Amino acid sequence: MTAACRLSTGYWLLTTGYCSFMPTASRDIVVTNKLGLHARPAMQFVDVANQFASAITVRRGGDEPTEADGKSVMQMLTLEAFEGTPLRIEADGDDADEAVQKLAELFASKFGEE
Repeated sequence: MTAACRLSTGYWLLTTGYCSFMPTASRDIVVTNKLGLHARPAMQFVDVANQFASAITVRRGGDEPTEADGKSVMQMLTLEAFEGTPLRIEADGDDADEAVQKLAELFASKFGEE
């Protein structure tokens, strides 16, 4: 048996067997702390992200969209997320909802900087 499974990326995957997907969650946030996502908050984000089994991706839209592995400090810094930058936090895995909620709370708290 061959099955065609639509992925969250919009692509199709042909597989033998059945389609099974991991739970996903996402939330749009805006960076509100004055110093943006510099090294200290990026490390806080990664520390929390690594508490979850889910894969974490952070996307920055706009004219030059980019994405980062939310479990890598170096990749998070490449987002160049200054105050006012819109981001999307995405998680794929069994604990996706909880992961996205906890990570969004960091942004809401301005990483304890203000």
